[in-house]
Amino acid sequence: MNVFLTGGAGFIGRWVAKRLLEDGHKVWILDDLSNGRAENLDEFQGHPNLQEFVVGDIKNEATLAELFAKGQFDLCYHLGASINVQDSIDDPRTTFNNDTVGTFYVMEQARKHNVKVVFMSTCMVYERSFDESGIAETHPTKPASPYAGAKIGAENMVLSYFHSYGLPVVVVRPFNTYGPFQKTGGEGGVVAIFVRNQLKGLPLKIYGEGTQTRDLLFVEDCARFVVEAGYSDAVNGEIVNAGLGRDIAINDLAALISGGTVEIEHIEHIHPQAEIHKLLCNYEKAKRLMGWEPQVSLEEGIERTREWIKTSHLM
Repeated sequence: MNVFLTGGAGFIGRWVAKRLLEDGHKVWILDDLSNGRAENLDEFQGHPNLQEFVVGDIKNEATLAELFAKGQFDLCYHLGASINVQDSIDDPRTTFNNDTVGTFYVMEQARKHNVKVVFMSTCMVYERSFDESGIAETHPTKPASPYAGAKIGAENMVLSYFHSYGLPVVVVRPFNTYGPFQKTGGEGGVVAIFVRNQLKGLPLKIYGEGTQTRDLLFVEDCARFVVEAGYSDAVNGEIVNAGLGRDIAINDLAALISGGTVEIEHIEHIHPQAEIHKLLCNYEKAKRLMGWEPQVSLEEGIERTREWIKTSHLM
């Protein structure tokens, strides 16, 4: 197929690109490099199926129109977004414009050319839950940050194209994704930051009390889920979760990664109002409709992340 991927130079986008290329599709990538990095795509340069990598903005309608006209796409994976919760609280306008308005522009091109859209949302849209069976797609949403609000707005826009125009779409809500190619600095995920600090002998710093839990999904499992959502007609018009189905308190995650080799410190939370205390994924819907389930355990995923950080000289 001919596939359009926004945000393809980002952390998850890079793995989605890899999977699509391995599956034999011709791929066009658009990324403005505000979060992504061109070097994430270095290993695919010269790949016969990588048609074009355009540094550009999803809010530029002319760029989108040109790509859709040229590519004659069969599928669109829309991952391009502002992704930082704290940044969205400090600067909600940028997040809204990128995540909601930008998504509208993508959907308009998809409607014009009748292209299925897989929209990358987030588990951060959910209301807090203490249910040990995990958060299912029917769980209430609560926009605790402008990031979550922008994503909920974009989700509803995407789904409206299914109900109004019959356009095939699917909204995917991966839980906290980690692994190789994730940033190890300020915008990075907790696993990448903790592993880097442990390797450097630095303390692991935890926001708040550290009792908050996360369901940590290895990035290759996430990319497989995202890609296969595009292949499956069974999820058209649906919202679908993906996660490990196991949560871990940040205190316990820090202890697991440090192995007693570095200190663990607790610091004041920057934006406690955006914190979700318990994140545990119920992925039964993905299993039932797509046959998807995670394959990489947390322990294996942490080791693979550690090896990548070591060999990439990101310490």
